[in-house]
Amino acid sequence: MGKVYLTGAGPGDVELLTLKAYRVIQEADVIIYDRLANPEILEFAKNGCEFVYVGKEDGRHTLPQEQINEVIYQNALKYKVVVRLKGGDPFVFGRGGEEGGYLYQRGISFEIIPGISSSISVPAYAGIPVTHRGVAVSFRVITGHESKKAKSQIVWENLKTDDTIIFLMGLHNLERITKNLIRIGKPLDYPCAVISRGTTPQQKVVVGTLEDIVEKSHGVATPALIVVGRVVTLRKQLQWFESSLSNEAAWVSPSSLDRFSQGLA
Repeated sequence: MGKVYLTGAGPGDVELLTLKAYRVIQEADVIIYDRLANPEILEFAKNGCEFVYVGKEDGRHTLPQEQINEVIYQNALKYKVVVRLKGGDPFVFGRGGEEGGYLYQRGISFEIIPGISSSISVPAYAGIPVTHRGVAVSFRVITGHESKKAKSQIVWENLKTDDTIIFLMGLHNLERITKNLIRIGKPLDYPCAVISRGTTPQQKVVVGTLEDIVEKSHGVATPALIVVGRVVTLRKQLQWFESSLSNEAAWVSPSSLDRFSQGLA
């Protein structure tokens, strides 16, 4: 019986993978990975490692979550080191708690390896700080992945403050989100941004207001997150990543991380 590492893959940039995650990926006998984990990370695995894709996309799931739990469990019975690789952080809307609970009930040893959450890293790569003195003293992270047919579970009235609000997986609900924020009193010209494929060379940032962000974001690719708040205006000063992409040296390849890691082995 093996051990399962519920491992955060970070937001997309391979270099944002933690050293601990990198180590267990090198040791893994099998890696069970999702859609939001950068596939370049799999290049760090040893020869002979098995790969199992269990990715989910809106309306298209390779497997339902209950079956994913069972896949992890069955591989733990077969292999010594099992890495469940999840985009971002396993516990930030990653259903890592459900997977850990499933393993606990079946007597399987597991460990949580946190990952850098997209909720803070993607805005940072867009030049948007989630907090800033005199602008926002706190931030909220909210799921945007709600069924359009069901009643919203978000307590919208709690969002009246000037906190920064970050919606994950909410692009398809962007119109619903903006309408609810306007309904509770947010002004039409309240700043917001949509960040697509953040921290990767394909990153795209659309800046607008609650009034026009839906129209401006038409055609934007997923995965994407939404930032609502006055901190969005700081992007004019702090935007750095997109301009750096024109400089080839600004993007470090996975092979560079391999060379770096040789000194840590």
